[in-house]
Amino acid sequence: MSSDFDVIIVGSGPAGVSAAFPLVQAGLKVLMVDGGREANVKLPSQPYLIERYENPEQWKWMVGENFHALQEKDVLSPKLRVPTHRYVFDDFIAKNRIESENFVAIGSLAKGGLSNAWGCGVARLSDKELAGYPFPKASIDRSYEIVSRRIGVSGATADDLSDYFGLDTWAQPPISMDGLHQRMFERYSSCKNKLTTLGFRLGRNRVAVLSSNLGERKACDSSGNCLWGCHNRALYTSANELFSLDKFQNFSYRNGFVVDQVVKGSGIVSVEGQDDNGHTTVSAKKVILAAGTLATTRLALLALKIDTPVLLQSCPIAAFLLWLPGMLGVERTSSFGLGQLAFTVELTDEISGFGSTFSTVGIPMAEFLRHLPLRKRYGIDLLRQLLSSCLVGNMFLPGHLSTTTAALDGDGGLKINGGYSDIVPGLFSDALKRLRKSYWKLGAILLPTSFTQGQPGGDIHYSCTLPMRHRPIMGETAGDGGLAGLAGVHVADGACLSTQTEKSHTLTIMANADRIGRILAMQMAGRQCVGEE
Repeated sequence: MSSDFDVIIVGSGPAGVSAAFPLVQAGLKVLMVDGGREANVKLPSQPYLIERYENPEQWKWMVGENFHALQEKDVLSPKLRVPTHRYVFDDFIAKNRIESENFVAIGSLAKGGLSNAWGCGVARLSDKELAGYPFPKASIDRSYEIVSRRIGVSGATADDLSDYFGLDTWAQPPISMDGLHQRMFERYSSCKNKLTTLGFRLGRNRVAVLSSNLGERKACDSSGNCLWGCHNRALYTSANELFSLDKFQNFSYRNGFVVDQVVKGSGIVSVEGQDDNGHTTVSAKKVILAAGTLATTRLALLALKIDTPVLLQSCPIAAFLLWLPGMLGVERTSSFGLGQLAFTVELTDEISGFGSTFSTVGIPMAEFLRHLPLRKRYGIDLLRQLLSSCLVGNMFLPGHLSTTTAALDGDGGLKINGGYSDIVPGLFSDALKRLRKSYWKLGAILLPTSFTQGQPGGDIHYSCTLPMRHRPIMGETAGDGGLAGLAGVHVADGACLSTQTEKSHTLTIMANADRIGRILAMQMAGRQCVGEE
């Protein structure tokens, strides 16, 4: 039986496009399929504060014509309530037949996947963190560089987190900070030696956001609209990279195609699913699963007929609010809306927390009001006076502290049961004490009762269900992403990571997908591709 393509890639998110580039550059015939959902709410085009004061139709992107912002009240992240991002998450759970208990299950059928609504945090794994991966460190280091230069990363500066992020050689300068962050960073520079006993380090955040123009994308203009959508395209999304892939005659993209199952045939692999014409089957010599950890896991377990639970790593997450009394009464101005400063805090010899702090400009007051132990009218009065001198923070712990499992149910759906290790509450309690003392020395008060732990899955850093191993067994993956037990099928998204650290994992997923794509390009085309020495 003949194949229609050399490679089919399921998913157009960061992993899918990163695997696609080396394959099409090597001349292979590649088809990418996904749900293809696109934005249907117009983004704000002026700075956030101007839009809030002047735009009479701001309700369309603030609340939504169907009151989307008033829904999803139980999730920690406000981006899940943003009407401009509703298309990113719509129908994923139903189409992929996912059921969850004590777990916030998130995925995307959109063109570009979850990169349309992410925090843009990027980091490189250290030598120690890569020690358990079944490939030479040099191979992914090269891919880290290729991906970082392609997508645009900013934040390069000599600070205490330069080595932790490991990206400054390829990164643009940092994006300008607001006055609150600038003041706190200056305080840190003068007293950081006093914070070593608390295991606390502070530095500029490294993000996949442009501080300088790159191609047709424009640099961040600090409009404060990061949560709602960037009209400059300064924030990286893989949807924008489909324009570059479309320039290759050997690349095809088919949207509106939701894959139901993967079937191995004689010398080929087929993907079956639903598109606008009904049931569809397409075949290739190889299939790369890059549909996001949850969807990829279901497709892999279904194809392998594995009905026993697999572990799903997900980072425990918490959020908090900082008040800088010395900045009380400062005027609110638009600024970069994602993480401006980042921190690490050592909790044990082996476990650290990582987090970032954000401006409150660009975040609706309702997001803060819902956490205050006050009546709304009093809460609004308080926040009007307080928010201009406040910052929002988050913190992640490593994913191996998750006890979440995923398993097929009797109908081929995926059932997820969330949970954390018993030591997580104690780690968060310790982290709260250390952060409170550290930020106090920086002139900031971590407001009482604001430190809130999220539900399992609320981090959306899902991974490691089909982990790469040196000697993979069925349901695990090899160094080239090959799925043990199903020849011709490779995994390139978070599902195949060997472990999940507290760091943002998206750049590692992209670098690993690029590395896998280069291996397959060499195997199938017998030659190197652009960007490879």
